[in-house]
Amino acid sequence: MIINIGRQLGSGGREIAKILADEFGCKLYDKELLNLAAKESGFSEKVFEQNDEQKGFLRSLFHMHAPHMSDNNFYKSDFSQESLFQFQSDAIRKAAEEGSCIFVGRCADYVLRDMKGVVNIFITADMDQRIQAVCNRHGCDRATARKIITSKEDQRSSYYNYYTGQKWGNAEHYHLCINSSVLGIEGTAEFIKKFIRYEKDRNNK
Repeated sequence: MIINIGRQLGSGGREIAKILADEFGCKLYDKELLNLAAKESGFSEKVFEQNDEQKGFLRSLFHMHAPHMSDNNFYKSDFSQESLFQFQSDAIRKAAEEGSCIFVGRCADYVLRDMKGVVNIFITADMDQRIQAVCNRHGCDRATARKIITSKEDQRSSYYNYYTGQKWGNAEHYHLCINSSVLGIEGTAEFIKKFIRYEKDRNNK
């Protein structure tokens, strides 16, 4: 079972993914993918953390000190701006081949687009609730929370659009798009559980 979850900031996507992982016995990969990608590439995990879901990897990489990088990989002739995405994609495919997984973000829906039985979900929420969630998480005021949301989502959408050639959050790329403000985090997770079971049964027929 492979489930990919795209999410707007403050929508509860990570919490919902955790509930689903516990329910279906799946490994949950969010920032954990950065560690896997670092191991695959030989680069420091810090490189991936500083460029998580952002394009322009190569530019920032050349401004980092050499100890953060593996010399062997750094001097490969085929090294390009797409290397971060490629390393992370390889880590996603490897994890998916090894067992049931839930991936949060990182273009996993696109990376695994040719794998059978994959379920792609996008979670949104009303802006007011998203702002409040970010306020609670960061201990900031609403104006700052709105700026955080705008900045982070600009990064996410640019990253996704650039590497997939698709539009982030566009309903046609997902099996289910759902607003977590309607049912709440627990209710949304329950709804998605039923949908996933339905999809699994339908695919097994």
